[in-house]
Amino acid sequence: MKFAFSEISLPKRGSLAVPVYADNSFSPMTKEVDDLTGGVLSRALETSRFKGKKGDLLEILAPNGLDVSRVVLFGMGESEKIGQTDLEDLGGRLVQKLNSSGARNVTVILDGLGECAVKDSDAAAFVAFGAKLAAYRFTRYKTEDDPAAEPSLVRMTVACKTSAGARKTFIDLEAVAEGVFMTRDLVSEPANTLHPETFAERCKELTDLGVEVEILDEDKMRRLGMGALLGVGQGSVRESQMVIMRWNGASGKKSARKPIAFVGKGVCFDTGGISLKPGPGMEEMKWDMGGAGTVTGLMKALAGRKAKVNVVGVIGLVENMPDGNAQRPGDIVTAMSGTTIEILNTDAEGRLVLADALYYTQDRFEPEIMIDLATLTGAIIISLGHENAGLFSNDDALADKIYQAGTRVGEGVWRLPMSDKYAEQVKSPIADLQNIGTGGRGAGSIVAAEFLKKFVGDTPWAHIDIAGMAWSKKDTPTVPKGGTGYGVRLLDRFVRDNYEGK
Repeated sequence: MKFAFSEISLPKRGSLAVPVYADNSFSPMTKEVDDLTGGVLSRALETSRFKGKKGDLLEILAPNGLDVSRVVLFGMGESEKIGQTDLEDLGGRLVQKLNSSGARNVTVILDGLGECAVKDSDAAAFVAFGAKLAAYRFTRYKTEDDPAAEPSLVRMTVACKTSAGARKTFIDLEAVAEGVFMTRDLVSEPANTLHPETFAERCKELTDLGVEVEILDEDKMRRLGMGALLGVGQGSVRESQMVIMRWNGASGKKSARKPIAFVGKGVCFDTGGISLKPGPGMEEMKWDMGGAGTVTGLMKALAGRKAKVNVVGVIGLVENMPDGNAQRPGDIVTAMSGTTIEILNTDAEGRLVLADALYYTQDRFEPEIMIDLATLTGAIIISLGHENAGLFSNDDALADKIYQAGTRVGEGVWRLPMSDKYAEQVKSPIADLQNIGTGGRGAGSIVAAEFLKKFVGDTPWAHIDIAGMAWSKKDTPTVPKGGTGYGVRLLDRFVRDNYEGK
């Protein structure tokens, strides 16, 4: 789908979308369209439930007096309450509506914003951004024509007062969208095509954007002492990998600053190992590499928009399989840090992967801050459902910055507590640590975070548990069901707000 921006004028073909505000108040261009059609819009509103609220849509086919095939009225609510996510949702809803109608081209007129806190050019770019996010489809394995998989809409033009500014803002947003799409693609791939080695190969694609990519194979990780990560993957015929991605976008004095680091869990398929998961739903465990997918998509977004910051992305890639060589409950492994870990449940494997990845990252790069992402615990879904990711941190200021970034882009996080009392649960009677807590199913997400904290040293650190957010079984305005790409926009905003231009 292609996007363009223009000054405000009525199109000569295709479809037209115009705004209506609270209590069915028309914008200047909507009023002009109503006049040209002899009051068709006004009469349509009189016989509908449309009230100009956010999310309201009303389609009017072939109105007399215009050269377009349809007019879509879209509700904006009160102009002073319109924010970025409202505009993005609008773009997504228009895509969904017009695809269901078979439309191919649309001009969206954005005027009458009045007291909106978002300037016109940014507002237009946000509408296009939301539309682009909504237009995504994962169709690689479709061999037959499927109208639902091939949307009809091929072009959207957003008309506003300052189209040049909108076009400039959209360039960066489009790069972020491409990062989101990479994450969605990775999360959607089946495990027989996306295993650790092929995932690592996909990361190499980022070199075209200027990202430095380094891959550690099992021999290199063994020499580094990564017994925690390697223990998870030893039951698979697929070799485990660690990928280090570096984007050096800072210049001048900022180029000497320590990098910021993102670490991702990449369990390309998780059977649970010897502690085998139940069969129903196991097919979903192809997306247990969602944290690694987010880190990879984020690196693409930052490089794509030439972010002025130095960033390191580290992902640990394994398969957790129940082979004759697989790790057993009761085994003890030694992590890169020298910490010994008693394995009580082989299905608590993600924290073992992250233990070595986190320690390696802070030891080699000494980052300014470190954030990990992982589809780590089912317990976080019990706590927060599919509305927010779980946030854990050893640094209040860092946690607050992540929360604010998530609020801005509509990718929510909710902070949960950490304390020494929870940390007591991961102490083992025969090793330094054990990989599950002594409290049964209670506070499972917190106990997992306390385990990870043992491997971050003094580095300001945050852990984001995205188990409830990486995959969705229903559509939202900007996220088709399937892989969501959650976290790319959140962390791109976090980087932009806190580490660029400073």
